Amino acid sequence: MALLVFTTTACTFLPVDERAAQESLAPPEPSIVSGPPPKPLAPCAWWYGIGAKPTSLQLKFAAQHFGLVVLNSWETAALKRLRQLNPKVKVLVYKDFSSTRNYPGTVDNGIDAKYLPTGLGYVATEKAHPEWFAVDTADQRIEWSGYEKHWQMTVWTEAYQRAWTTAVVEEVVREGWDGVLADNDFSSLRFYSPALLKGTADVEATDRLLRDGFDSFLGIAGDELQKAGKMLVPNVSESHLRPGRWTAHSRYDGAMEENFGLRDDGGNGELLTFRGNEWKELRAQAALGESWLLLVTHTASPREERVGYATAALLAGPYTCWNGAAPDYENPAWSQYQEAGLGEAVETANRLPNGLWTRGFSNGWVAVNPTGNPAQVTPPAGLVDINGVPVPGPFELPGADAKVLVKPKAVPTTPPVKPTKPAETG
Repeated sequence: MALLVFTTTACTFLPVDERAAQESLAPPEPSIVSGPPPKPLAPCAWWYGIGAKPTSLQLKFAAQHFGLVVLNSWETAALKRLRQLNPKVKVLVYKDFSSTRNYPGTVDNGIDAKYLPTGLGYVATEKAHPEWFAVDTADQRIEWSGYEKHWQMTVWTEAYQRAWTTAVVEEVVREGWDGVLADNDFSSLRFYSPALLKGTADVEATDRLLRDGFDSFLGIAGDELQKAGKMLVPNVSESHLRPGRWTAHSRYDGAMEENFGLRDDGGNGELLTFRGNEWKELRAQAALGESWLLLVTHTASPREERVGYATAALLAGPYTCWNGAAPDYENPAWSQYQEAGLGEAVETANRLPNGLWTRGFSNGWVAVNPTGNPAQVTPPAGLVDINGVPVPGPFELPGADAKVLVKPKAVPTTPPVKPTKPAETG
């Protein structure tokens, strides 16, 4: 579930020259043409714009700064405007894999809205296929806790999967979206409801039914969208708990990680992203450079902002995009680190003996300490932090923290003024 909403951080909305926006350096398109691989540039930016209706100013900013944007299905005018401003920007439509909804705006006067945040409408499904509403062991429909009028669907049922896919592909093609950001590709129901699904004996059996369902659902939706020349990017949850899940569910056009760089405050303070097999799978995907890594970090503090961006830089590739989310989706988020100017990665990420990870760039260097303990690290000479302050080495990097350093910006010099020859008299 998209629980976060973006706001601006260290952001100035600048006037946009539309021609310059169209020529901006968006991530390159995948290509079957042989040639040199795309460059592993510093993380691009993206916008999960599913909050309020985007303003004209926000769309201009997005066209100039973001490689990919996600919008609600009813924002077709915003889609067209982004196309005008910068045709290179990928624009995906938000669709929920797991629920149908009947709050105002999705159902009005007993009629499903034309544009939905879900694949199937509540009213139409209730009339034609009430069996697609998931029920618990007491035969009661399952409403998500904290999300009024969001109803869990039988995502493991092939008939539901194919109906969802047919409706979504038809809409994506008709409206001209580049593809779908499919939310709630989750591995456990417990984050939304304590209910057990009918026919299961315990929580693990309920979650296994859901996971197996998503495995097949993803294949059906991904194949059909691919045939239509469209993208599928699911929001995959809890992938650090399930080896291979990220790789399997990002196999079409990538995946979204909504809790990137999250610290385990209930444990030993390590970064959860590095736990289990997920980090290896993220690195492998980034190294291939063929699909999108849409990374979201909860930036409630400067530390989290540093960690999120620096960890994304460790994965930097042609389609690695990062955003710092706090606390709502109302505005495009922008971080001072996205203006750091790291440049192109000149090496792969390196794990040091003390557990730290570092990576060099053409114009800087990053270090991430995913452990719960402080550790010493020596940066390359001559670098400064993003505020221009020199950082001599070695220094101690706290646990679950990071550092982003860049080359000092050249100070423009004024050429000396040539003295004028005094005028002759006589």
